[in-house]
Amino acid sequence: MLDATPLIAFIPTTDAARARDFYETRLGLSFVSDDNFALVMDANGTMLRIVRVGQFTPAPFTILGWAVPGIHDTVAAMAAKGIVFKRYPHFEQSPDGVWTAPGGAKVAWFEDPDGNTLSLSQH
Repeated sequence: MLDATPLIAFIPTTDAARARDFYETRLGLSFVSDDNFALVMDANGTMLRIVRVGQFTPAPFTILGWAVPGIHDTVAAMAAKGIVFKRYPHFEQSPDGVWTAPGGAKVAWFEDPDGNTLSLSQH
């Protein structure tokens, strides 16, 4: 039923201007519009609505992620733009913050300005 329809992703923000700067300037997403409820960004064909909310507590897990072909190269490019990758004491991560899962997938986590956990993964 929904397998042939476009996916829309949502992420909360308490500061739309700060979020737009992060997603547009640091992550390179294209700004589409601002409808006063949410900023709309294009994430490679997926609509990302960055929704204006009041105070909220960020989820303690990843809420949005990107599959990348070369995770270490992407981490290096993002770190050069000032993005800091999270370290978790219960995961063995490479010096640049990449964890290799038992099945071989590689994952690195970072936060947006609202504290939402985002990720990169290479499968």
